[in-house]
Amino acid sequence: MIENRNNQKIGAAILFVGFALLFFILFSRVLFIQATGKADGHELKNEALEKYRRTDVLEAKRGTIYDANNEVIAEDTSSFTIAAILDASVTTDQKEPNHVTDPEKTAKVLAKYLDMEEVEILKRLKKDGDPFQVEFGSAGRGLSNSVKRKIEDENLPGITFIRQAKRFYPNGKFASHLIGFTQQIEEEGKDGKITFETEGQMGIEKSYEKYLKGKDGKIRYTSDLWGYLLPDRHEMVAEPEDGNDIYLTINSKIQTFLEDALNEVEAQYDPSKAFAIVAEAKTGKILAMSQRPTFHPGTREGLDVNWMNDLVEYSYEPGSTMKIFTLAAAIEEGVFNGEETYQSGTYQVGPNRVRDHNGGAGWGEITYAEGIQRSSNVAMAKLLEKMTPGVFRQYLEDFHFGQKTGIQLPNEASGSILYNFPLEQVTTSFGQGTTVTAMQMIQGATAIANNGKMMKPYVIDKIADNETGDTIINVEPEVVGEPISKKTADETLDVLETVLTAEEGTGKTYQIEGYDVAGKTGTAQLVGKDGKYLTGASNYLFSFMGIAPKDDPELIVYVAVAQPKLENESGSAPVSRIFNPVMRNSLQYLNVKPAENIVSKTVELKDFTGEKTFKAREAYEKYGVDPVIIGTGNKIVKQVPAAGEKMLQGEKAVLLTSDNWTMPDMTGWAIRDVMKITEIVGLKLSYSGTGYVISQNIETDSVLKEGQKLIVQLEQQGNMEEANEKAKEDSDQPR
Repeated sequence: MIENRNNQKIGAAILFVGFALLFFILFSRVLFIQATGKADGHELKNEALEKYRRTDVLEAKRGTIYDANNEVIAEDTSSFTIAAILDASVTTDQKEPNHVTDPEKTAKVLAKYLDMEEVEILKRLKKDGDPFQVEFGSAGRGLSNSVKRKIEDENLPGITFIRQAKRFYPNGKFASHLIGFTQQIEEEGKDGKITFETEGQMGIEKSYEKYLKGKDGKIRYTSDLWGYLLPDRHEMVAEPEDGNDIYLTINSKIQTFLEDALNEVEAQYDPSKAFAIVAEAKTGKILAMSQRPTFHPGTREGLDVNWMNDLVEYSYEPGSTMKIFTLAAAIEEGVFNGEETYQSGTYQVGPNRVRDHNGGAGWGEITYAEGIQRSSNVAMAKLLEKMTPGVFRQYLEDFHFGQKTGIQLPNEASGSILYNFPLEQVTTSFGQGTTVTAMQMIQGATAIANNGKMMKPYVIDKIADNETGDTIINVEPEVVGEPISKKTADETLDVLETVLTAEEGTGKTYQIEGYDVAGKTGTAQLVGKDGKYLTGASNYLFSFMGIAPKDDPELIVYVAVAQPKLENESGSAPVSRIFNPVMRNSLQYLNVKPAENIVSKTVELKDFTGEKTFKAREAYEKYGVDPVIIGTGNKIVKQVPAAGEKMLQGEKAVLLTSDNWTMPDMTGWAIRDVMKITEIVGLKLSYSGTGYVISQNIETDSVLKEGQKLIVQLEQQGNMEEANEKAKEDSDQPR
């Protein structure tokens, strides 16, 4: 018994000593950690701070793209990604929960605002694995501020939003292949966190990515377990550097003229392709460019039909528009004599025979001037023979065919000069075999329109710092060659004018009232998938290159339409429906005065804004000007023409009053007067025909609204039915 007690005491002593030793060790460890702040070589304080330290990205604003008038074409706006917090531990007050408490109700409400089925939303809200939060894929991204506010008004617990920048294109389908679009590229970081990087995918957005992109900033801060900011927090912020702004040479007004014309031709003729460029003749500035099919840069709708920018990436046989450059070369070499005659019809090239476009029948012995007017292939072959193929080959290089223009848009094609054999040399002279791009054609045409000096086409006017507005890059007009002399350029324009004015001219359809236009038609064969030329009346690329005014060129407009669905019409019909209104509207918008045959007295208007309406009317009548009053207000708020501008006596001037704008009867008006109404009220104009107004879509005395579309039909005075029939007879066959 005594022995057992002694053993118990010894055991208790040993146990006491063991516990005391363990306590001493633990106590010493705690004292050491408290004193040093270290454990196993780790700085515990720093690691604790790091555990609750958060780093968030401060997104840089992508640069804005402006047109020539400083109107926004592409800009960043706020969008939101919706997320649902599922972890109940974030809720500290059950009366105001911070997580989703009713998945069924939440799914039902969100289905009203998201492009997602209710059952799919509910499936995500009940996701296995107890995730902290879930998102809703593409349906939950890119939400507008208005949609965000509507969801917030539903007071759904656990629903939160993440702000993101979204690219906004206010004009929709507007020079889309030129501007391009951006896309959110998904990236996974080392910590498994998904982020989205905005990148330009085509056009200006891609080519000038390094200028537009900017540099994201960062913010580091301490938070609680759930990521909420702690009081007395310390923050470290690296501010973002926003992207630079780009100013284009594109003029939104002229671009709209072009887009509207392309829309109408696309709707009426359903071509496989249609494209056009408007350029400033003396500088090479691109004022408008577009194509069909096109797409919406915001939604990408239509992008699957044609990704390619046809104006710089598509190389094709130009057809008879190439004769412009053959003619210029022949004039420069002194071998073109418009009065000299030749035998039209056919031309022998070794074992091969080149034919004129009327099946080789020709028009007998005609002058070279008439050969140009009739678009004779044989005339080109004979001019080539006169100046020799080697000399013409050098002119092709001098006009920079077979070379990229360097316009700095993605994937620019160079085209190719097919010139190895005699037949290829001859066919190149009238636009077959050798391939070009539309931008090359514009570049070459600037030499004809600009006294022999060839200008590099460009679409960027300047790049400016987003914050300071300081110019980083300023683009100036650049002469890239002088393939012909001023004398040759002038003579070439004179000859090309007769293509539109001569009885035999193939370009009569392209005449514009009040303006002298020089130009050339073209009809190029298209190659099928089997490598052979297509057959059939519509299987051509119909085109026209026009320069106006002829004596002092301001604009070059190049239009091409491929495979339009024609019904008893020539290929010039859809092309002229683009060229004529675009050239005419653009010249008038730029205040290029039409040629006037009648000398009238000019008057200079004073400023009548703020004046009583009746006083302004009386003053205008004293000027000898026909006043058109828009509205019934008693004060004038705007006048067109503006104060200080000169106008002819008898011409219409428009005065806008303060109230009740209504549409006047414009029957018999000239188009320049119609444009005064559209300018002063802010209407969108579309018209067809030439001459004077015979119909309008907005009824007389109906209320006018800014942005409303006005469509008018014009007609020449006289027997229009007879004139139309004659134009149809004279219209060109495939050339």
